Amino acid sequence: MTKAEIVAEISKMTGVEREKSLKVVEAMMAIVKDKTAGGEDIFLRGFGTFTTKTRAAKVGRLIKENKSVVVPAHKIPYFKPCEDYKNMF
Repeated sequence: MTKAEIVAEISKMTGVEREKSLKVVEAMMAIVKDKTAGGEDIFLRGFGTFTTKTRAAKVGRLIKENKSVVVPAHKIPYFKPCEDYKNMF
């Protein structure tokens, strides 16, 4: 499902104009990106948690060059669904 399809579904379900639904969806995405990049967690009760995880530094391989390289520690975005959401599957 694409962002346009989500906006269309929200517009249809709520009766709100498509343009307003698009602004809300884009604002939600911007907030999630900004807050998680800043180290904050976002908890949506009944849905899940947006957070960041830290990956430790490790040694990787460049197979074509037959070399070892160090991959530095870095953060990645992570979503953990709530139990109700996980149990739907």
